[in-house]
Amino acid sequence: MDTPEDTDARNRLPQHLQAWLGTLRSMAIYWRPGRQAGLRRLYAAFVRPGDLVFDIGAHIGDRTRAFAALGAHVIALEPQPHILRLLRKATSRLPGVRVRREAVGPENGTAQLEVSRSTPTVSSVSRRFTSEIAKRNRSFRKVTWDDQIAVPMVTLDQLIADHGLPAFCKIDVEGLEAEVLRGLSQPVPALSFEFVAGADEVTEECLAQLTALGAYEYNLIVGEQRRFRFDTWQSADAIRAWLEQHVERVGSGDIYARLRGA
Repeated sequence: MDTPEDTDARNRLPQHLQAWLGTLRSMAIYWRPGRQAGLRRLYAAFVRPGDLVFDIGAHIGDRTRAFAALGAHVIALEPQPHILRLLRKATSRLPGVRVRREAVGPENGTAQLEVSRSTPTVSSVSRRFTSEIAKRNRSFRKVTWDDQIAVPMVTLDQLIADHGLPAFCKIDVEGLEAEVLRGLSQPVPALSFEFVAGADEVTEECLAQLTALGAYEYNLIVGEQRRFRFDTWQSADAIRAWLEQHVERVGSGDIYARLRGA
């Protein structure tokens, strides 16, 4: 995470330079050497050759590339126009990858995307997230959402109707995770969604919705690590208890859910 001084300096730059530097920042984080090998090891437990995978909030495509390297057919969705162009370029030669420009949410239609030019990784369709997270999480206090654009929105149910049921679905949409799951009416074999300190109600809503959809068990990964926190998969209540004790310290990460016996 950048220091407040770093963020302040970027926010004083002209808009096109902010966007350019924000994109470079994403590339430095997600395209660093060695990252792909770790991602492939992680996702090999969920993805086999020929499987269908949804990458919701694909950003610049680091996980899309890992899914494709495992032999999956990938539907990658990214609504930010300048990031979308980079995603298309990064995946243009990968077999089995289709890029779509929608956000994913609770209904088909149009949504307002709040764009952070300097930190495009936290651009979000969730007004609740962008208006509240800085009050609850110190690492967001210098983040600005300085542009707003209309983007098409599609539900997970619609994606399943278009492409089929995925073996795995990755959801990383900056506070909209619960809304994405509201657009899903059937269980998928495995999925992941991001958790962030200060957005505890979003995590709780996700766990509640998954519990209603199917008999899931859970694990989690802290930050950008590539190893599971628990040696054995846990109940939703065990995940809640761990987060209650540790989420402020760890900041963010991803919760993984898989159907028991899948």
